[in-house]
Amino acid sequence: MTLIKSISGIRGTIGGNTSDNLTPIDAVKFASAYGAFIKKRNSGKTDIKVVIGRDARISGKMISSLVANTLVGLGIDVIDLGLSTTPTVEVAVPLEKADGGIILTASHNPKQWNALKLLNEKGEFLNGEDGEQILALAESEDFTFAEVDDLGTYTKDNTYLQKHIQEVLNLELVDVDAIKSANFKVVVDGVNSTGGVFIPALLKELNVECVELYCTPNGHFPHNPEPLKEHLTDISELVVKEKADFGIVVDPDVDRLALVCEDGSMFGEEYTLVACADYVLGRLGGGNTVSNLSSSRALRDVAEKHGGTYTASAVGEVNVVIKMKETNTVIGGEGNGGIIYPASHYGRDSLVGVALFLSHLAYQKVSCKALRKSYPSYFMSKNKIQLTPEIDVDNILETMASKYANEDVNTIDGVKIDFAEEWIHLRKSNTEPIIRIYTEAKSQAAADALAERFIGEIKEII
Repeated sequence: MTLIKSISGIRGTIGGNTSDNLTPIDAVKFASAYGAFIKKRNSGKTDIKVVIGRDARISGKMISSLVANTLVGLGIDVIDLGLSTTPTVEVAVPLEKADGGIILTASHNPKQWNALKLLNEKGEFLNGEDGEQILALAESEDFTFAEVDDLGTYTKDNTYLQKHIQEVLNLELVDVDAIKSANFKVVVDGVNSTGGVFIPALLKELNVECVELYCTPNGHFPHNPEPLKEHLTDISELVVKEKADFGIVVDPDVDRLALVCEDGSMFGEEYTLVACADYVLGRLGGGNTVSNLSSSRALRDVAEKHGGTYTASAVGEVNVVIKMKETNTVIGGEGNGGIIYPASHYGRDSLVGVALFLSHLAYQKVSCKALRKSYPSYFMSKNKIQLTPEIDVDNILETMASKYANEDVNTIDGVKIDFAEEWIHLRKSNTEPIIRIYTEAKSQAAADALAERFIGEIKEII
């Protein structure tokens, strides 16, 4: 059982002892800290407003009620979207002119987990400085609750399913007519969370025939909810059986998008962003792209093909967004299937990703598999080294950076070394006592060999 407090929010397992798990007391404490932070930030304001929404986790209703009533107790007005998605709450915050937002979701974690993800007034994740302030407030329990005449109000709003879909359909590069004319047939795995409601609703508006798999939002995840190949055998089989054009898989809060080709093979999570970027850059005649240091080199290749520039950010969505704003990026995201399209909003959004991908496929008039084959083929290896207290991680990373100083070395987040045909990224995990080792090469054997080589070199230093 675990409770993890970080600058991006609090997440933990349901049940158990306070301060060790995400118990009702911990949920109230952290919601109080966030509310106190929002009130302090808007100290002259009388009508402070926060939007909340949740995925379909079994614990969602309980945690949501605790959070909503805590905010009301602080004198904050709450707009509750109910069953929703992370990108939907992100879209709702500025539309409601709210002062912040909280999404109750543990993203791709199993069903026993839940979390509070925290947003600012733009509907974007808080930066590190803001997160530190909230952690300090939670530690000190410096909360002042409202007197009875000053309690906040609570309002339910069930209109954001349609509002979010309409926002996606209104995007200039989402070609609704081309998609409708293509007569696509798609299988959707919604992992029994809110993607099983939102994605089919979007597809219906686009005249896409939708075969639903695990689309009942009851929180009983039928497989590990992280959309990785080994968890997606059911949809692979159903795509082939239904003779569908492709399959769509989302995680429980619908900010990661994975695709399955018509033959049941994986399009590859890393390539969701690559394909959407190819479409957007092609339509715009170029533009800048950003992904994090652990994402595939294929995005850089596609950006350069269209005469654009690629930049890598530190790992973490907030870091990607900061770098995207700095470089005036037209599309970016993370290699885990997270599409960030600033023409919509600065957050990973699977609804936007689905609409852009459908537009791309409709324009290309090729199969999903053929489209995947048109991109540079890279293979990744993901490994880790367990750490003990006496291991000096900073020394290991500095030694590696120095040893390979003649290569293209990036040290904004751990050490990434770019070789001509392959790369390796070494970074200390923020959540576990491990060094993460990501490699990419033009074959799986080469990616694995590069990882093994560096694991050996690190062990020599240790």
